[in-house]
Amino acid sequence: MSFSSDDAHGAEQRREQPYGAEQRGAEPYGTAQRGERPPDVESPFAGALGMLSNAAWQVLVTTGIVAIALGVMVLAWPGSTLAVLGALFGVYLLVTGIFQLAGAFGSHVPGHLRVLSFVSGALAVLLGLLCFRGPAQSILLLALWIGFAWLLRGVMLTAAAVSHEGLPARGWQIFFGIVSMLAGIILIVAPFGSITALAVVAGIWLLALGVIEVFHGVQLRVQLGHHPPHKAERRPHFPRFRPHPQP
Repeated sequence: MSFSSDDAHGAEQRREQPYGAEQRGAEPYGTAQRGERPPDVESPFAGALGMLSNAAWQVLVTTGIVAIALGVMVLAWPGSTLAVLGALFGVYLLVTGIFQLAGAFGSHVPGHLRVLSFVSGALAVLLGLLCFRGPAQSILLLALWIGFAWLLRGVMLTAAAVSHEGLPARGWQIFFGIVSMLAGIILIVAPFGSITALAVVAGIWLLALGVIEVFHGVQLRVQLGHHPPHKAERRPHFPRFRPHPQP
């Protein structure tokens, strides 16, 4: 018949079309097909990240509240706070001194260092015992300890900055070194008044730090409320069976 050639030509065209072209039509490659499940879109707070974020805001709020409470206690009772800090400082000196005394008799310590370790350990134990005689002695020793540490740090920082001309931020390091030396000298000369002022500054710092941590924790909790954590379910997708077109 006259249309037999057209049918053969049309069948040949259908045979040359790629598999599934009739069902896909003109849809571009990589897009979701009709009847197929669209890909899952995960939340930024899904899975393990969501659990970690949920624990993070709780930790932030808890530590912030503790810091605020400590700051209020330090500002309300600076004398009692200094007494507690002095007692803790005495415990620290006593424990470190005992460990140094025990380490001085170890076989791994060289002979010329055993004497130095024994003397420093005995001195630490003696100072630790003096801290328990009363709050005045413990506060005095704490102030002198901090003062000498700041003085030594300031001298070393200033000397290093002056001797190296190419040091980054050399001017700032010299400035901070001089300030550290002056703070150490003030603590050594007037320990009681200086340590009280230092306690007040520490209380204000704890109060400000606690407020900032609580604010960040609440902000993170609000973000989690907008993106609730969930575990994205991924189901294996099997394409539907399509019969091959017969020629």
